[in-house]
Amino acid sequence: MLDSPRVGRLERPDVLSPRHATRAAFHSLSTEVPPRRLTSAELADRLGISEEWILSRTGIRERPIADPDDRLTDYAARAGAAALKRAGVEARELDLVIVATMTQDELTPNTAPLVAHLIGAERAGGFDVGAACTAFLSAISIAAAQIEAGRARWVLLVGADFITRITDWEDRKQAPLFADAAGAVVLGPAGDGHGVIGPIVLGTDGAPPHAIVAEHADRKLKMDGQVVYRNAVARMSEATIEAVRQAGLTLDEIDLFVYHQANARITRAVGERLGLDPGRVVDCIERLGNSSAATLPLGLAAAERDGRLRPGARVLLAAFGAGFTWGGGVIEWGGTGGG
Repeated sequence: MLDSPRVGRLERPDVLSPRHATRAAFHSLSTEVPPRRLTSAELADRLGISEEWILSRTGIRERPIADPDDRLTDYAARAGAAALKRAGVEARELDLVIVATMTQDELTPNTAPLVAHLIGAERAGGFDVGAACTAFLSAISIAAAQIEAGRARWVLLVGADFITRITDWEDRKQAPLFADAAGAVVLGPAGDGHGVIGPIVLGTDGAPPHAIVAEHADRKLKMDGQVVYRNAVARMSEATIEAVRQAGLTLDEIDLFVYHQANARITRAVGERLGLDPGRVVDCIERLGNSSAATLPLGLAAAERDGRLRPGARVLLAAFGAGFTWGGGVIEWGGTGGG
């Protein structure tokens, strides 16, 4: 078991956020997933391979696919509106709307101002965060910092991607991976309850930019699977250890590990490298696929539905994406209302 030295407790204010600052917390969670499904059996027939070949390499049995006339903005807005309702927060109370995505409906405007308009967040600022599959975690860091600094009180954060819109369906190695979905959380002051957002560590390495790339010319993802696999396992493992260390905890004191659902083999490899009990590692990719910035809220919602995510649970979030970008963070769950 890889472990980190214990130097304190997660609930210590000086560990969680700057001294005298307001602590930021999760208040609710909601998801919005397309009802249409593409099974691996159907996809295997198209690609001239077997369903078993796909399952052995990805762990994905089916994935949600948006219809051609669906708009990402609408899915993000519905997820956001549901999260607000569950948090008991009115849209007019929002100070910020942030959408983590790389597949916005238009090159410009960003998705966030459109979502703010649709849900009636008339006084909120809005912008998108584009850090590929790490975007949701990066946006948590931004939103929490705004609350901790007193620049915002209520923030709606949505992770939403229609990755199938930029998938190369002729590439048998990457086509089975991707899916579409949206998930939203409401962040606000912690008060006296659970839900505190602890340390978040972020990293980047632009040296291998073509390991995952989609160019303007064809708008199709290209990926070097072996390079991505090695880096994803290494970086998410490192981010896990560092975030837990900064929280003053050990790996044994984390109740749940929610990783970006990139590929079942990657999730298993991270868990094995860190010596984690598989029962504490969320793996929901079989029915949901890889929806990039949406996978962390989908993972949280899956764990809430099966009873593993409970108020007060200590959760490690980690992700890895194109760029390369990666990160890890420790939170204490306090939200209500699953996706």
